[in-house]
Amino acid sequence: MARILIVEDDVDCADLLSMLLDAEGHAVSVARTGEAALAAVAAARPDVVLMDLGLPGEVDGLEATRRMRAAEATAAVPVLLVTAFPLVEVRDAASEAGVDAVYSKPLTDLVEFAERVARVAVAGRAA
Repeated sequence: MARILIVEDDVDCADLLSMLLDAEGHAVSVARTGEAALAAVAAARPDVVLMDLGLPGEVDGLEATRRMRAAEATAAVPVLLVTAFPLVEVRDAASEAGVDAVYSKPLTDLVEFAERVARVAVAGRAA
């Protein structure tokens, strides 16, 4: 079982990911803003963070990732960006921010995605 933080402002998307990962036996929590994500990561270091790019407030997904990477306690937490923005537009910025992988919404194979998240979570626990 992995501890997974979903950072997503779209309720339907967050619910879908939560149900999918919860059904696989993972402990899932949700943050709706970048600021809430930073607080959640600092309070209880998850094994992996699924980060949306376009979040309300002043801290978007890339800025939240940059801040996580800058803090010693959270620098090694894997971050998977899950975004509806075109990949070609965000890939370089995501890499510079320290994102470990980028996935495009809508996710077409939910089972495969859940398996990838679980593998990254296991690696995150080992780090």
